Amino acid sequence: MVQVFVGIGSNLSPRRNLRLAVRELQRRYGTLLLSPVYRNAAVYFEGADFLNMVAAFSTALPALALSADFERIHELAGRVRDGEHLVSRTLDIDLLLYGEAVSQHPPLPRPDILSYNFVLRPLAEIAPDVVHPLTGRTILEHWRESDDDSHPLERVSLDFGGQ
Repeated sequence: MVQVFVGIGSNLSPRRNLRLAVRELQRRYGTLLLSPVYRNAAVYFEGADFLNMVAAFSTALPALALSADFERIHELAGRVRDGEHLVSRTLDIDLLLYGEAVSQHPPLPRPDILSYNFVLRPLAEIAPDVVHPLTGRTILEHWRESDDDSHPLERVSLDFGGQ
């Protein structure tokens, strides 16, 4: 079994879609460790605020199979891919870390981990001692060195029904 961390975000019906994502991930993979949920402004485009979080679970599935499964969950949320990257979305589930794996396809560890506070902060809250496979430093060390004023986050309450 490999411990994986996924980023989950939405800015179209975000509360409903984060609940859908957590429910589907739990149904498929069992027990989840969930970070707090954070609200943040859209980055690099105009759009509604996003709600973002991180979940962790263990699985025996290979990384590419997980990515394919996440696409099926995206479809349940009504996500339509139109080729544009920086757009509003019903749901985005990204594989952040897959154990200590480093790969190009899928990109592991996901570069966004160190680029965006809305990924790094919730990851640091549930995996502070996990070592980033490329830098050799802990996620908490990276969070402490990040510029959390450049893209403010607001913690929000979201009930996942016992999770």
